[in-house]
Amino acid sequence: MARVGQVKSPAGERLSDRIAIGVLTQAFPPGLVDEVIAETGRGEKRSRLLPARVVVYFVLAMCLFFGQGYEEVARLLGEGLGDGRRSWRVPTTAAIGRARRRLGPEPLRLLFARVCRPVAAPETAGAWYRRWRVVAMDGTTLDLADTEANDAFFGRPGTGRGTGAFPQARVVGLAECGTHCVFGSEVGPLSVSEQTLSRRLFTHLEAGMLLLADRGFYGFELWQQARATGADLLWRVRKSANLPVVRVLDDGSYLSTVHAEPDRRSRRNPVTVRVIEYTLARTGDATLYRLVTTLLDPKEAPAAELAALYAQRWEIETTLDEIKTHQRGPKLVLRSKYPWGVEQEVYGLLLVHHAIRRLMHQAALHEGLDPDRLSFTRSLRVVRRQVPAQAALSPRTTRRSTDPHPG
Repeated sequence: MARVGQVKSPAGERLSDRIAIGVLTQAFPPGLVDEVIAETGRGEKRSRLLPARVVVYFVLAMCLFFGQGYEEVARLLGEGLGDGRRSWRVPTTAAIGRARRRLGPEPLRLLFARVCRPVAAPETAGAWYRRWRVVAMDGTTLDLADTEANDAFFGRPGTGRGTGAFPQARVVGLAECGTHCVFGSEVGPLSVSEQTLSRRLFTHLEAGMLLLADRGFYGFELWQQARATGADLLWRVRKSANLPVVRVLDDGSYLSTVHAEPDRRSRRNPVTVRVIEYTLARTGDATLYRLVTTLLDPKEAPAAELAALYAQRWEIETTLDEIKTHQRGPKLVLRSKYPWGVEQEVYGLLLVHHAIRRLMHQAALHEGLDPDRLSFTRSLRVVRRQVPAQAALSPRTTRRSTDPHPG
């Protein structure tokens, strides 16, 4: 008789050989999952009912079916495994919780680093400005389970009436604007600012990218660190920023200088930037925008084009909304009771979102469409429907179709 969490299967066949969850195993093949588990030292020293590979896919499924209980997610993973000769009994919630703890966040974090990259091809509509790949960074917060461990590590937001109802984690992401693919992310307590977390994202930047950011990120040191990656920058700054006019350019923009804090008064060690100022008329008001950029030549990047391009920064706002509102669900809190589980869960959400967005990009490219024309919500529903239908593939089929390292 099968024990709880075990599948009766032919000799030599493991449950981990039979798990397949549609686009997720295509995006994160079993061979790659095994590699990151081995590299992070999270492999099993003895045979278990829930091996590490299965737990990785369980976390991904948990983040795909957010709001469903542990046992329901496990049931969806195992749907179709029974065929009259085999039986599938859902692991208990306690067993799944212990398996998640054994796994920890490291394999999910490494899997994100290995797989999540910009995906736009040269012909991808809406992903480029002239020769630059347009990317943006922004931050958000996620409500967490109200536990002492989460409260102690992440902290709570302050309100006019005291502290918030839930602890919150701060997340800063780097996304490709044209495809909404997140390819860099950092998670930390509320006490760590977005600017501090964003510094850890700059390793993902490279020449040929144009990074958009809002006025909350600008600071001389942060600007210099991002600029040193070789990427070009287009950031909004506050209206009060001291940006003296050095030379007015033909398109109405002007060259200015910025300085490190110790050099501001003396104006030593200047760094040249180009400033673009414009207003957007709104109901009964007009908002002044000031952008600074490393693109100093107006012939290479005219001011009017850059002003229009800056609106693309909202694509990362939309990306975060896809994750928080549609994938996670509005007003839901992460289920993990401990900081290690929160990080594991955040990277699970990001990995699932990347897999869906990559699939959407492939479909858009095939039809010659802008990926923005496709509905994330509809794509999410399609992927969710695939899981029960594809939960069980034969070991031979799984390896041939998804595993780049057969055997």
